[in-house]
Amino acid sequence: MNWLLVIVGAAVGAPLRYLTDRAVQSRHDTIFPWGTFTVNMAGCLVLGLLTGAVAAGAASSPVQLLVGTGLCGALTTYSTFSYETLRLAEDGARFYAAANVAASVVMGLGAAFAGVTLADALWT
Repeated sequence: MNWLLVIVGAAVGAPLRYLTDRAVQSRHDTIFPWGTFTVNMAGCLVLGLLTGAVAAGAASSPVQLLVGTGLCGALTTYSTFSYETLRLAEDGARFYAAANVAASVVMGLGAAFAGVTLADALWT
């Protein structure tokens, strides 16, 4: 049964990632990968919120599988982040490559922390 929860979450997360990426990137006339950045930050925030909810007893293990492993696992993408960063560097846009790495790490951790903090405020 657990595997089914992961599949259902991923079935929502993967198209959501693709559609969000395309919608965000189409609005920016830049080489910076805003679409991938956006889905990764959203995933960090949701996973932080979920982690805090589970720690507070407000979310169950099945919800963690559905949303955390399934949805967030398919929504976020480390491989695309890595590929896009490598392409930026290879194309001579080293500043954008470095900015992508720094912003993704710093803001990703910040988004996860914000999610945990929000969960703590909501459920404790």
